[in-house]
Amino acid sequence: MPRMYDLRQKEIVNIKDGARYGFVSDLELDIVKGKITALIVPGPGRVFGVFGRDQEYRIPWDKINKIGDDIILVDCVTDSVLVNDI
Repeated sequence: MPRMYDLRQKEIVNIKDGARYGFVSDLELDIVKGKITALIVPGPGRVFGVFGRDQEYRIPWDKINKIGDDIILVDCVTDSVLVNDI
Protein backbone atom coordinates (compact mmCIF):
# COMPACT_ATOMS: atom_id res chain seq x y z
CA MET A 1 0.00 0.00 0.00
CA PRO A 2 1.47 3.38 -0.96
CA ARG A 3 2.09 6.06 1.66
CA MET A 4 0.28 9.41 1.56
CA TYR A 5 3.54 11.29 1.05
CA ASP A 6 4.34 9.15 -1.99
CA LEU A 7 0.87 9.68 -3.49
CA ARG A 8 1.08 13.47 -3.06
CA GLN A 9 4.18 13.55 -5.25
CA LYS A 10 2.38 12.03 -8.25
CA GLU A 11 0.18 13.76 -10.81
CA ILE A 12 -3.13 12.13 -11.70
CA VAL A 13 -3.80 11.67 -15.43
CA ASN A 14 -6.97 10.25 -16.97
CA ILE A 15 -6.24 7.66 -19.68
CA LYS A 16 -9.70 8.14 -21.27
CA ASP A 17 -9.19 11.74 -22.36
CA GLY A 18 -5.66 12.70 -21.25
CA ALA A 19 -6.99 15.16 -18.65
CA ARG A 20 -4.52 16.15 -15.96
CA TYR A 21 -6.32 16.50 -12.64
CA GLY A 22 -3.38 17.62 -10.54
CA PHE A 23 -1.81 16.20 -7.40
CA VAL A 24 -3.41 14.27 -4.53
CA SER A 25 -4.35 16.53 -1.62
CA ASP A 26 -6.23 14.06 0.57
CA LEU A 27 -7.45 10.50 0.90
CA GLU A 28 -10.87 9.08 1.66
CA LEU A 29 -10.62 6.11 4.00
CA ASP A 30 -12.85 3.26 5.10
CA ILE A 31 -11.74 3.15 8.72
CA VAL A 32 -13.58 -0.09 9.47
CA LYS A 33 -11.86 -1.99 6.65
CA GLY A 34 -8.62 -0.01 6.89
CA LYS A 35 -8.54 0.76 3.16
CA ILE A 36 -8.24 3.78 0.90
CA THR A 37 -11.53 4.29 -0.93
CA ALA A 38 -10.71 7.40 -2.99
CA LEU A 39 -8.09 10.00 -3.85
CA ILE A 40 -9.07 13.65 -3.47
CA VAL A 41 -7.61 16.28 -5.82
CA PRO A 42 -8.47 20.01 -5.77
CA GLY A 43 -10.80 20.88 -8.63
CA PRO A 44 -10.48 23.64 -11.20
CA GLY A 45 -10.36 27.18 -9.82
CA ARG A 46 -13.32 29.49 -10.27
CA VAL A 47 -11.43 32.46 -11.71
CA PHE A 48 -8.10 31.64 -13.35
CA GLY A 49 -7.39 29.17 -10.55
CA VAL A 50 -6.73 32.03 -8.13
CA PHE A 51 -9.84 32.68 -6.05
CA GLY A 52 -10.44 29.37 -4.36
CA ARG A 53 -12.08 26.18 -5.45
CA ASP A 54 -15.64 25.04 -5.04
CA GLN A 55 -15.17 21.56 -6.49
CA GLU A 56 -12.79 18.65 -6.15
CA TYR A 57 -12.02 15.47 -8.00
CA ARG A 58 -12.95 12.35 -6.02
CA ILE A 59 -11.29 9.42 -7.77
CA PRO A 60 -12.47 6.03 -6.48
CA TRP A 61 -9.64 3.64 -5.68
CA ASP A 62 -11.01 1.06 -8.12
CA LYS A 63 -10.62 3.58 -11.00
CA ILE A 64 -6.83 3.64 -10.57
CA ASN A 65 -5.24 1.82 -13.47
CA LYS A 66 -1.54 2.17 -12.61
CA ILE A 67 0.60 3.94 -10.03
CA GLY A 68 3.92 4.82 -11.64
CA ASP A 69 7.03 6.63 -10.47
CA ASP A 70 5.71 10.08 -11.40
CA ILE A 71 2.02 9.71 -12.26
CA ILE A 72 -1.14 7.87 -11.33
CA LEU A 73 -3.17 6.71 -14.32
CA VAL A 74 -6.92 6.57 -13.80
CA ASP A 75 -9.71 5.34 -16.06
CA CYS A 76 -12.85 7.37 -15.37
CA VAL A 77 -15.26 9.92 -16.82
CA THR A 78 -14.25 13.40 -15.66
CA ASP A 79 -17.82 14.57 -15.04
CA SER A 80 -18.45 11.60 -12.74
CA VAL A 81 -15.47 12.33 -10.46
CA LEU A 82 -15.82 16.13 -10.23
CA VAL A 83 -17.92 16.83 -7.14
CA ASN A 84 -18.86 19.84 -5.02
CA ASP A 85 -16.43 20.45 -2.18
CA ILE A 86 -19.14 20.93 0.45
